[in-house]
Amino acid sequence: MTAQIALTRPRDDQGLPARLARSAAARHGMSGSVEDFHAWFARRRTATRFAVDRISFGDLDGWYFRDDTGDLVHRSGRFFSVGGLRVAMGDPPTASWHQPIIGQPEIGILGIVAKEFDGVLHFLMQAKMEPGNPNLLQLSPTVQATRSNYTGVHQGAAVRYLEHFTRGESDRVLSDVLQSEHGSWFYRKRNRNMIVEVSGDVPPHEDFRWLTLGQIAELLRYDNLVNMDSRSVLASLPAASTPRALHSDTELLSWLAAMRSAHFVRTERIPLRSASGWTRGAASIDHERGRYFSVIAVAVQAGNREVAQWTQPLFEPRGEGVVAFLTREIEGVPHILVRARAEAGFLDTVELGPTVQTIPANYAHLPPEKHPPFLDVVSAVPAGRVRYSVLQSEEGGRFLNAVSRYMVIDADESMAPLAPPFGFRWVSHGQLAEMARHGHYVNVHARTLLTCLNALAARVG
Repeated sequence: MTAQIALTRPRDDQGLPARLARSAAARHGMSGSVEDFHAWFARRRTATRFAVDRISFGDLDGWYFRDDTGDLVHRSGRFFSVGGLRVAMGDPPTASWHQPIIGQPEIGILGIVAKEFDGVLHFLMQAKMEPGNPNLLQLSPTVQATRSNYTGVHQGAAVRYLEHFTRGESDRVLSDVLQSEHGSWFYRKRNRNMIVEVSGDVPPHEDFRWLTLGQIAELLRYDNLVNMDSRSVLASLPAASTPRALHSDTELLSWLAAMRSAHFVRTERIPLRSASGWTRGAASIDHERGRYFSVIAVAVQAGNREVAQWTQPLFEPRGEGVVAFLTREIEGVPHILVRARAEAGFLDTVELGPTVQTIPANYAHLPPEKHPPFLDVVSAVPAGRVRYSVLQSEEGGRFLNAVSRYMVIDADESMAPLAPPFGFRWVSHGQLAEMARHGHYVNVHARTLLTCLNALAARVG
């Protein structure tokens, strides 16, 4: 008699959280210590020539402004474009503006290969140069590539380890989710965030290194070292949780649905030349009041990239940002104050964002009552309440020197009441971690802070 083969299986990998906890506790891995990492990273920084120089728009190679719209596009019709966007928020509108916006409809891959060594999960990370990074070289995922790149539009070298994310029949998927990117600068941009565990041999190229979660947690304490894409991908891993929270999961999802219904955002793609309030010069596109951001052009040299040199546009923000979580323990359960944040480029109007996410210089001319909620609290927080404060840069492939101070702050009732203002909600750490495993719930800034918060929890543990 033939034995019956079970067709069903557990819905969750119940052993994964314990495996992740072991990795988070490991400060020494198969590639050595964190000190060994820094020595390797310094060698990678000097092994290849990196250079980024500002140029005029006329010196862009392969990029041009279209005669009919003024949009800045690539001759291949691929990669990305810079067009205009008309935005109106509220019904009737309470705020409206025009702005340049990045259009990049293709979905890229941000993927990390994982493998177990001596019973401990390790993650294959890459020392990767991006032209917008303030220190050029940062720690990126195993694969960080647009569709144009990994399909060879740039006519460069193949993307290493890509096969684990496009074929991988024998590989095990630990997480796989479409996530939004910066909704203030991208129009409905999404990337596929993946972590894939392999069992076979994966020899690391000299620009790649196996690290444990504990080692990555240590590196997150350094300014501008772990790049945005790595932070986003790692946020999709499950975190230790508790079954209790101030609001049930159903109540939280209902509140988010209500926020998406309450925020009316009307957007319309317009020609870049029709974006009022913006002026195009020989080397930059700037806001008439010198605020927000500029569009500039650069020439790049990077010997370890698939293409050794190229030119491209970048967005450059005007000023350093502040991104912060206010946190509290409620009956012993860690909670985070999140904001239902509407951004013009979001696919679904609103996502959960940090308590504070702003560039303060854009509000310096306004009285305090016009500042974003909780910005003044964060700006004057006592040092003893700051659990995490590190400069982190945003996506270096599209943004130049886009740096924010990311903070996690222990708050009290006077700083962040249990009954918060409209648009804010207390969620448990576990609830936010679970929502980050699904697309279009948690924005990219909150995903960075969640990864940093997970790292803090791992250090305590």
